[in-house]
Amino acid sequence: MQIKKVDVYPLGYEETNDDNAMRYIVLVRVEASDGTFGWGECISQFRPATFATAALIENGLANVIIGQDPLDNERLWHALRQEVWWYGDTGGIAAFAVSALDMALWDLKGKLLGLPLHQMLGGKMQERLPVCASTHPKASEIDDMAKELAGHISNGYQLVKVGFGKKGHANLGVTAERDIAFVRTVREAIGPDAGFIVDIGAKMHWNVPYAVRMAKAFAEHGLTWLEDIFHPDNFAGYIHLRQAVPELMVGFGERFWNMDDYQRLLEADVCDVILVDPGRTEGITGMHRITQLAARYKVQMDPHSWSSAINTAASIHVALVATNASIFEMKPIENPMQHELVEKPFAHADGWIYAPEGPGLGVDVIEATVQKYSLKK
Repeated sequence: MQIKKVDVYPLGYEETNDDNAMRYIVLVRVEASDGTFGWGECISQFRPATFATAALIENGLANVIIGQDPLDNERLWHALRQEVWWYGDTGGIAAFAVSALDMALWDLKGKLLGLPLHQMLGGKMQERLPVCASTHPKASEIDDMAKELAGHISNGYQLVKVGFGKKGHANLGVTAERDIAFVRTVREAIGPDAGFIVDIGAKMHWNVPYAVRMAKAFAEHGLTWLEDIFHPDNFAGYIHLRQAVPELMVGFGERFWNMDDYQRLLEADVCDVILVDPGRTEGITGMHRITQLAARYKVQMDPHSWSSAINTAASIHVALVATNASIFEMKPIENPMQHELVEKPFAHADGWIYAPEGPGLGVDVIEATVQKYSLKK
């Protein structure tokens, strides 16, 4: 049995959960000599990165695995990382390419062996995870945004998460008084028991004194955690914030790439929860290793998946195998890459997510949808 070919699909689509902004991913389809195939994905996010990632795979990385035994997927993961030693073994676009190929190899292996991913990784440590509605509110009025978030809780989600600095008219993350009023109003709307996460994000540039002030105010309203407050290089800021506001948990790591990055993060003791998904952290192999590492540091893991159903499937499997998974994020509004891409779209069951059935990732990709959103016209 050998890997026969690798097909690469850069995709662009309007994300209904992000004010219909264009978002981008790269899918790969890895086929074995008997016709069995597996799907993988990376979260390239922006158009230039998407074409660059596709070019890396088509013009070199695919050749690393073609002709190889598809069951040797972890050996091939090392071979892919070695291939990019000059232009990406510390992260970036090469990590996207490795992620997509590694995910597809795991899916292919599972189909060849007739085993779901969670069994190949050692078996589930838990059967389900609580689901969080991961949102980008866009309304201009705080009451309207709070009502929207309360609606998600009424629809069965156990938590809500809000990104600051997003598109639309929300204007969150800019003014202290407005942000504090927003957090207070949302807590009143969703009730005392629902989880509530605030993601500051890359577009905000809070300094340490301001972040401490805001974290103290937010903590009064029972946040589950505060996320990605500073630039990923600012470990000192995270340390200061955690010392100043010890009652508030901190999530961190969305813009990290590999085991070395997360090793530094964990050794620095800068957060309570790491954000990690297989679409950017060198695939399922990378995410699984990072998750195991975090467990040794007693740090929780949030499978930070916000792209297609392929990445969702992989993230669920890896999270359920982990001993330290916390929640599972899902997009609450129907969108192309979750609801058009696969035969059975993911949905929570009474606020919980379970592993998909079937071998490999357990999803059946609709290839007509891949062609519909392909940037190769």
